[in-house]
Amino acid sequence: MNLKDLYINFFIEHGHKQIPSAPVVPENDPSVLFNTAGMQPLIPYLMGQPHPYGTRLCDYQKCVRTNDLDSVGDTTHHTFFEMLGNWSLGDYFKQESISWSYEFLTETLKIPKDRLAVTVFAGNDLIPFDQESYDKWIQLGIPKERIAKTVEDNFWIAGESGPCGPDTEIFYFRSEEEIPTTFDPEDARWVEIWNNVFMQYYKSPEGEVSELPHKNVDTGMGVERTTAILEGVLDNYLSSIWKDVIDLICEISNLPYEGEYQKSMRIIADHMRTAVFISADRAGIKPSNTDQGYILRRLIRRAIRHAKKLSIDINSNWEERIATLIMSKYESYYPEIQENHQVVLDVLRTEKEKFNRTLEKGLREFEKLVKNGTNIDGVTAFHLYDTYGFPIELTVELASERGLTVDEKGFEEKFKEHQELSRTASAGKFKGGLAGDGEIETRYHTATHLLNAALKLVVGPDVHQKGSNITSERMRFDFSCDHKLSEEEKAKTEEIVNRWIAEGLPVTVVEMKKEEAVASGAECMFLEKYPDVVTVYQIGEVSRELCGGPHVKNTQELGHFKITKEEASSAGVRRIKAVLE
Repeated sequence: MNLKDLYINFFIEHGHKQIPSAPVVPENDPSVLFNTAGMQPLIPYLMGQPHPYGTRLCDYQKCVRTNDLDSVGDTTHHTFFEMLGNWSLGDYFKQESISWSYEFLTETLKIPKDRLAVTVFAGNDLIPFDQESYDKWIQLGIPKERIAKTVEDNFWIAGESGPCGPDTEIFYFRSEEEIPTTFDPEDARWVEIWNNVFMQYYKSPEGEVSELPHKNVDTGMGVERTTAILEGVLDNYLSSIWKDVIDLICEISNLPYEGEYQKSMRIIADHMRTAVFISADRAGIKPSNTDQGYILRRLIRRAIRHAKKLSIDINSNWEERIATLIMSKYESYYPEIQENHQVVLDVLRTEKEKFNRTLEKGLREFEKLVKNGTNIDGVTAFHLYDTYGFPIELTVELASERGLTVDEKGFEEKFKEHQELSRTASAGKFKGGLAGDGEIETRYHTATHLLNAALKLVVGPDVHQKGSNITSERMRFDFSCDHKLSEEEKAKTEEIVNRWIAEGLPVTVVEMKKEEAVASGAECMFLEKYPDVVTVYQIGEVSRELCGGPHVKNTQELGHFKITKEEASSAGVRRIKAVLE
């Protein structure tokens, strides 16, 4: 049985309800471009909002992380991954959580006990040593030599203040060497496979720590890493998750998975899988030069560059063959993969064709640069990389054929400078955690509902939300529409929203069965994401939507609504940026 199925079945047997995986593109979360962890979509419930499924939850969650993109190509890093999680929302705590983790690993998965070790929180000036977790591990039979006490690695908090608490991490000895008696968490042969976070404290902005009245448990286990461990391989790409994809790349390239070809094959496999999931997401992301679209474009183009390194005929249907295999592996778990099969193939083919043209332009640019026998300096090499997608290896190879040199050190300096700028620009996008739902953001959440309703009146009833992004400075709203809004349409939309704000419409919330909510005309962006019992927010008689909140109590709290920009987002999708003044 598949690891995901074993996990879900185990926790259902222990009183948990399975919740559906949230989309990879989060709704109304300005802090991240993608869902980066299983807990992220559950933030409102970890903050105290009741979950319609109850207090014991489990799932497998699609996640995308791109902060260490340059590490992909080794044996363990992936941009897309699946996270298994189980949660207690004010229900059970450390005793049950630790017991069930240990039982699942040693009895269900049959992992030898002598290959396991754990870390616990050592304590600091504000929060004591986690004696309860330590004692529980001892009781379960983990020798004290296999329990390490740390501070920084065993404490969790989202941002500077908010819910926080100790965690206990479970490690597996991933090596064929003799297992050491004493566990050293700095020894790279020990790899973390599961993390149990115990949210039992609240840290105020002033730095004071108090006990939370309702304590939560949040756990996470990576599917890829655990599968590789269970199958006894030291390279994730040799596990059953990847092996058939790698074999297909070997067949297409007519090259073996070894030596100099391994890194490129891993990058192609990883990036194609991530591109499939982003393209299949119901948010309708298309390759572009901003936000999620930029990441998608970068992943596809990087895969193409490495396909060229393997001498794959780029004009063949190589990307279709790989994507089709990947989709066949996941469509039974994620319905959007099956629904958007052709969308994914169209996105990959179109971007491939565009990039091929860009590469040709780059080759012409290169010829111009070297026609006088000029060596390539670092700035020029970076220009070829940044504008035309030339990897430094390609520039060096082409220059070498003409007896010219490339300032690779200068390129690296320019590249690092660019990375630093990107990191700074993306810092707000990758914060994550339980921050970012203040009073201003709450007003913007409510304003998106009014804007959605107004657009249905002005543009037509077929308008539907395709995505949104909210910060404390502005709101961004993507919606289905086949034309640029006229000045009259924008003015009319603004006028309707401001009229509703002035009318002081009450914002009410009710829980009902999903089928009843849909039958009542409630709008929602991703129906399958919601559980059987849903939260419906109603604004007067003008808007009714399935939503996790938060929202104001009355529209008069919003202030004056103003559209600052209307533009294309992707094919058939327009984007409005607006502010509340």
